[in-house]
Formats: sequence, C-alpha cells, structure tokens
Amino acid sequence: MQSGLFTAIYAALIAFTANLIIGPLVMPYLRRIKAGQNVREDGPKSHLSKAGTLTMGGVIIIFSFCAGALFYLRGNTQGLMIMFAMAGFGLVGFLDDYIKLVKKRSLGLRAYQKIIGQLAVTAVFVAYLWLADPMIFGSGISRVLIPFTNGLVINLGPLYIPFAFFVIIGCVNGVNITDGLDGLACGVTLLVTVFLVFCAAASRSPILPVLGAGAGALMGFLLFNAYPAKVFMGDTGSLALGGFVAASAILLKMPLFLVIIGIIYVTETLSVFLQVSYFKLTGGRRLFKMAPIHHSFELSGWHETRVVTLFYVITAVACLVGFLGARFIFE
Repeated sequence: MQSGLFTAIYAALIAFTANLIIGPLVMPYLRRIKAGQNVREDGPKSHLSKAGTLTMGGVIIIFSFCAGALFYLRGNTQGLMIMFAMAGFGLVGFLDDYIKLVKKRSLGLRAYQKIIGQLAVTAVFVAYLWLADPMIFGSGISRVLIPFTNGLVINLGPLYIPFAFFVIIGCVNGVNITDGLDGLACGVTLLVTVFLVFCAAASRSPILPVLGAGAGALMGFLLFNAYPAKVFMGDTGSLALGGFVAASAILLKMPLFLVIIGIIYVTETLSVFLQVSYFKLTGGRRLFKMAPIHHSFELSGWHETRVVTLFYVITAVACLVGFLGARFIFE
C-alpha cells in the first residue's frame, strides 16, 4: 500500500506542477478568444461582478491530468478507460462552452445534443467494460461492493449495464450542477478523489496513479479557481470531472459509495429536481429561494465562501463515513 501511495503522490506532483505551467499559458488564450462567463440576471446579485471572468478552464484540468497520468498508463487498461471518460465528457462540455461563449450562441448545445453526447461516451465506456477480457477486471465488473458490510458484493449481471448508465450520467450531471460557486465543484471533487485514492491504494488497484494525477490536477486548478476565481472550469471541466469520478468509482466496484461521498452532488441534483417538480405541481410556487441549493444559501444572506466551506466540511465528513463503510478494504 505504501509503495502504491508514493506512486500516486508522484503522479499528483507531476499534475500539480503541470497545472502551474499550463494555467498561465492557457488563460491568455481564453482571454484572446473572449471566453468570458455569462451571469444569470435572475441569480444572486453578488454574482454580477463575475461577468466576464474567464471560463472553459476545464481544459487546464484535463491537460494537467493527462501530464500526470501518461507516465503510468503503459499497459494500464483501466487507467486508459478513466482518461477516455474524462476526455470524452470534457469534449461534450467543451463543445457546449465553445458554441455558447466563443460563437456567441446563447443556448450552446441543445439539451438533446448534450444527452446524446453523454450517452455516446457512456455507451463506449460501458461496452468496453462489459466486453473486455475478464482477466483485466478480476472477479467480474458486474459485481458491486455494498457499503457497511464485510466485503459483501452483489452481482447485477446484465442489469449492470443500465445501472452503470444511471451512475455515470447521474454523476456527470451532478458535478455539473454543483459547479456554481468559486472553488465549489473543484474542492468537493478533490476530497472525493482523495477518498478514492486511499481505497485504490488499499485494494492495490492499477488506477491508483491515475487517481493521484486527478488529485494533483484539482489541487493546482483550485489555486486559480478559489474565491475570487481567476478562471471557471465551465462545462468543459465539470462534465470531465463527473466522468472521472464515475469511471473511477465503477472500476473500483464502488459506485454505491458515490451516494455517501458524493452527498453534495446528490443534494444539489435533488434540489433542482424538487424545485422544478414543486414549481409545476403548485402552479409557480418555489420550494427553495433558488436552485441549485447553494444559491438558496446565498439568497439567505450567506457569503459564497461560507457556503463553499460548509460543503467542503460536509464532503469531508461524508468521506470519513465512507471509510467506515469501506473498512473491509483496509483490513
């Protein structure tokens, strides 16, 4: 476990350093193509000052992640699958950002185009997962670990395919919805990634250095993205991170743990679902002041840094609970 962790640390340091180099090179280009953030007029008034802040910064995360992971991908099929998921969903987000911000088309990709893109990336990932040589995935990828058991697994068989689609698409969009405050999605995902790093180390998973590279890329980007943000990740980054987290959890056979460690993603997504449902059922009344729920806290008078800190703490506690649920991995 110790030697594996050192490998992850090396990968993290490479990705972190790459971020510090790539960030200052990419941001002037984003400024040149006028990739500035558009701010909702019906959102919190404090966000109006963010108009014009550089976005599409997710490319910095992806490039620095690749810089850290490439050293450890030789013969690492599972690591390559994570890179594919991250790059594939990142491409969908990049197209949306580019059309919306650079081409100045307000809608970007239409909703059906986004979902087709997400389904296409997911289909390739799941198909390869399902059809690949069983030796790559040991006891069978359709087995899923159950939290708070002594290593109990459930074999979903063919049902694993729709289950995997639900997990991946849900996680990708959950991270996307969470990305609404400076440093929020980046910091929350960093904590989730650290949890996955320790689980990968304990289980001697080949994706460990790739997860380390993800952690390093997020740490580096947080320097640019923390309040007040110099650059936002945009859909390019949030969709890429969702793919990264979902693919990693699936390859560790721990997708059910995402409900615990990704409680912020789940809560943010539920707040939007409940808000829309309540609005339709009551003929225009609102359940929250605004959705996603982080904006509701802001409209209640909280400064965004306080909201972000609260969500970090909740995620940290959730990850500790996740460790208790996964203690069998460490024994």
